Amino acid sequence: MLRMEIDGGPATAEQLAPALLGNYGHFTALQVRDRRTKGLDLHLRRLDAANRELYGEGLDGERVRGLVSHALGDDVRDAAVRVVVFGTDAPRVLVAVRPPTTPPTGPRRLLPVDYTRPLPHVKHVGGFGQRHHGNVAERAGFDDALLTTPDGVVVEAAIANIAFLDDGGGIVWPRADWLHGITMQLLERALPSRREVVRLTDVPRYRGAFLANSIGVVAVSRVGDTGLAVDDEAVARVRAAYDAVPADPFD
Repeated sequence: MLRMEIDGGPATAEQLAPALLGNYGHFTALQVRDRRTKGLDLHLRRLDAANRELYGEGLDGERVRGLVSHALGDDVRDAAVRVVVFGTDAPRVLVAVRPPTTPPTGPRRLLPVDYTRPLPHVKHVGGFGQRHHGNVAERAGFDDALLTTPDGVVVEAAIANIAFLDDGGGIVWPRADWLHGITMQLLERALPSRREVVRLTDVPRYRGAFLANSIGVVAVSRVGDTGLAVDDEAVARVRAAYDAVPADPFD
């Protein structure tokens, strides 16, 4: 299943060319189950804020909701959906509908890399650096890259936020210039947590770590040469809190 619509109509090659050649825009990615998604208000707020920053005008949330509903049609209830606003001049809205995605079954191993995304608070298109470092990590036997500053401050994974577990079971999000992920925001609402600067040299003192993005929550078992214990109970508690977040309808 792959369905793409632009502004509510079937996507054509002529319409897609500016997205490919211009490589300018922003997006949000979400998992749809039974035509609902978690944190819909946050996704719409993200799109509106990014649109104001990149194009100087807001993006109506009800319009986006309607475009997603239209792209799902009458036949799709579960899907991975991406809403992409693209174009160098007058922006257009693309909705891509693909099969639903589930979290990895095993813990992730992360390779630290000295790289941070430009304009990190915006989920923008053109993630060459993230993709490249993710590929390098996989070739080195890891699952993904962990982005850090030149002086070793942990920022985020290539496509997810990272959080650490302290000795008391508390959740620590790195204080850095990252993308404030939707799942991270939902977990901050649901569970006590705090933010503090985390350096690579600090990682061994935490009792565990996990990644969070629209696909879900998954444990981290290694950061570079540092192995991390997988606290199944703590990760299950975080996952249960996320699963308990009510989902919002598109219709």
